[in-house]
Amino acid sequence: MQSLTFNWANNIYLSGLTSLNSRQSHITINSCNNVLVKNVKIMAPDQSPNTDGIHVQSSTDVTITGTTIQTGDDCISIGDGTKNLFMTHIKCGPGHGSAGVKISDVTYKNIGGTSATLEAITFDCSSTKPCDDIRLEDIKLTYKNKAPTSTCNNVGGSSMGILMPQSCL
Repeated sequence: MQSLTFNWANNIYLSGLTSLNSRQSHITINSCNNVLVKNVKIMAPDQSPNTDGIHVQSSTDVTITGTTIQTGDDCISIGDGTKNLFMTHIKCGPGHGSAGVKISDVTYKNIGGTSATLEAITFDCSSTKPCDDIRLEDIKLTYKNKAPTSTCNNVGGSSMGILMPQSCL
């Protein structure tokens, strides 16, 4: 059961919400247009399964900004049919991501912080739906005050600027 679900809605502005210990996804955005999620805090125990922070599917022009997501599953999960999703100033962890959908034309830019693991960046895309046109620009992550690693499987793209860890693209 999701804490909050938006279905077939337009012009949504969600700000200042705190969601604690949802039994499944905290926020679901489904078949919506022109959505702004700003300054939202989402928390669940790090061992809790299926507690995605925000799930976006079949939606267009969605912006998620200034948000802290601490869950046991995906911080932000992206379903089929999502277009023009912009995410900035997201604090994510200890959650993780998940592949299964075609991902293309994505830029990761001006990201800094501390990784919880030695492998700070993992692109593990499907062999049947490889990721393409992925761009890394100015990424500065550390792990215990040293450079972490990155791994890429079934992904194509480019990188530029300062890159720590070194790009696997």
